[in-house]
Amino acid sequence: MKPVIVVGFVGVTTGLIAEFQPDDSLIYVEEPDVVRKRHVREQIEGVGFVRGLIEWEYLTPGRADEFFHAHRDLDPAAVVPAIEYATPFAARLAERYGLPGATLGAAQIMRDKALLRQVTAAAGIRNPASVRVTSPAEVLTFMRDRPIVLKPSNRQASVGTQVIHDPDDVEQAWAHCTRQDEGIFVPDRPMELSMLAEEFVEGEEFSVEMLVGNGKPLWANVTGKQLVPGPRPVELAHIVPADIPPELDDLLKRETARVIDATGFRDGIVHCEWIVAGGVPHLVECAGRLAGDGILDVVQLAYPVELLRCYYAVLKGEDPPSDLPARAKSGAAVRFLTIEPGVVESVEGVDEARQLDGVHLLQVTVAPGERFDGLRSSWDRAGIVMATGDTSAEALRRAENAASTVHIEVR
Repeated sequence: MKPVIVVGFVGVTTGLIAEFQPDDSLIYVEEPDVVRKRHVREQIEGVGFVRGLIEWEYLTPGRADEFFHAHRDLDPAAVVPAIEYATPFAARLAERYGLPGATLGAAQIMRDKALLRQVTAAAGIRNPASVRVTSPAEVLTFMRDRPIVLKPSNRQASVGTQVIHDPDDVEQAWAHCTRQDEGIFVPDRPMELSMLAEEFVEGEEFSVEMLVGNGKPLWANVTGKQLVPGPRPVELAHIVPADIPPELDDLLKRETARVIDATGFRDGIVHCEWIVAGGVPHLVECAGRLAGDGILDVVQLAYPVELLRCYYAVLKGEDPPSDLPARAKSGAAVRFLTIEPGVVESVEGVDEARQLDGVHLLQVTVAPGERFDGLRSSWDRAGIVMATGDTSAEALRRAENAASTVHIEVR
């Protein structure tokens, strides 16, 4: 049996993968530092579909070609990028094995937000004004007494991202945004610092999850988003499907198809984020991989659709193995738990919240005695609730009700 190579380990997907991957059929590739820090070998021990784990520094240029020469005999059925940082390596490795994939060119464009703006703007897609910056002085020159967003061009999970309204805050924001420690999720060696200053666009936020085969959309969903108030644009909730008019739903899907065409993306899934201002979608970013933050789970619940299985099938060069419904049959939502900085004293109400109507999942990721230093990125949230309902609005109400039932005391 030809194995599937998955680049980047995401533990929360193992249960979903087990539903369709046979025993001894999948090989993980992960950075050695991440394997050690996240105890990946312990997490995959005894998982039936796992054939093995190869430790490989895939974030280093040229390493996909080295991997191909070192492991030609693997002859995989597919190469699947599981996380943002794995997308260029996986795309190039798929090319070397002659398999479907994003293409290295598209993956590199999507991994660099500045390149993505350059390419998509040339294709006529609306982008916020944006410039690469290397110092607070350059940020101030771009700002010109208007609100802006300062962010990295090459990171994930809202790491190092901040909205700035006052020029007096630029120096401090630069210091905060250029400290981009993702802890156990990245290698210990430093990553290149690449920063953008961008026009702040105020409007409703959405993402489009689109399955793509041979450069053409096969299926798509629009997710509504809520953000935590304040200067750090960290997502507070995801609502599937977005509660919007059909005309806007169709427009966001068409614009995402234009991004696919502009970048030359061929096979896989894209997670494309938009801000709609004055009825016009403005591109925030587009990733050539599955959405995180529980979006995959709530998409699969709401439609329902075996999206992960379909994703693997497309990267194997096969037709999607199940129906792809055009419209969701019900609603589903993710709501994150947030807390103030301090030391966690107690966590109560978890069991009660889990018993509430529609609650599909509730996890708290902080414990008494832990210190919380504040919400800086998506990695810093205190827990997650997933809920379902007859409509997306009902699903969100149920998720919010469960979240409010959990009481986390912080000193």
